[in-house]
Amino acid sequence: MKKAVFIHAGAHRTGTSSFQACLSENRGCLDALGYDLAYPGRDGVPGGSLRLRLPRPRHGEKRIPEFAAGVRNRLAELSPDPSRRLILSEENLAGPMHHLYEGRFFPAARKRFRTLAAALDAPPDHLVFVVRSYADLYVSAHRKRAEDNAVAPFCELVPHFMAMDRGWPGLLADLRDHLKPARLTVLAYEGRGESRALLQTLVPGLASADLAEPAVPMNQSATDAALDAVQSRYHAGDKLRRREWRTILNDHSHETASTGFAAFPDRERALLEDLYHADLARLSGMGGITFRRHVPLP
Repeated sequence: MKKAVFIHAGAHRTGTSSFQACLSENRGCLDALGYDLAYPGRDGVPGGSLRLRLPRPRHGEKRIPEFAAGVRNRLAELSPDPSRRLILSEENLAGPMHHLYEGRFFPAARKRFRTLAAALDAPPDHLVFVVRSYADLYVSAHRKRAEDNAVAPFCELVPHFMAMDRGWPGLLADLRDHLKPARLTVLAYEGRGESRALLQTLVPGLASADLAEPAVPMNQSATDAALDAVQSRYHAGDKLRRREWRTILNDHSHETASTGFAAFPDRERALLEDLYHADLARLSGMGGITFRRHVPLP
């Protein structure tokens, strides 16, 4: 599919659901301006219907054309008119988060980026990727996974996180080299700002558009007390229905005190913070990447 494509590729735990809620909130305006939308409906974001089947680590390189054909067909369904532009938002382009538990930083990313490149037939016009502190990413990922799955105590996972095989510079180099976007902007999560400003950064043609910011916060984290409660049920072998799960989270939402559910020891957190800031410096000096610490207000 050869058309103008703008991609918001996450990363995980950097406000992706809020960004997609912003797309949903402004769907009418974007449609009138000639933009089609493709994003998943995770966390209850209205209008999300994107489902992309991309390679996992177990899939061989020979499977890439097969996966690319499926992606091409799905995107064509969501944006069939070649004269219209496409805004695509999907945090799983690099891969799912669960490999972090094994000390592997998105191991299938190269194959997934090559698959998307083949599906698009031409480089995307602009791609925005938001990076986050490793310590905060791992904690947030663990908390998110713990909402729906039985997980090991965080202290048992710390050695895997500390021995991660690579980080943001390696992943962004893969994205740059295999997807080859005409423009690649990397933004630090600390300066992410409003979703509508991020959207205007991604799509320069929207700089003067009157965009709305979603009023309802998306994907709010469960409290430690709520996570302790659902983990007790999961480890007892219970399978929670969604209504029961929501009741548990709501019943403990006022218990905001930390129980130490997921936290790095001071030394390990300091090491990860130092690594993150060193990697931000590396990203700022990498060719083919525009690194920004802040997005301006709309």
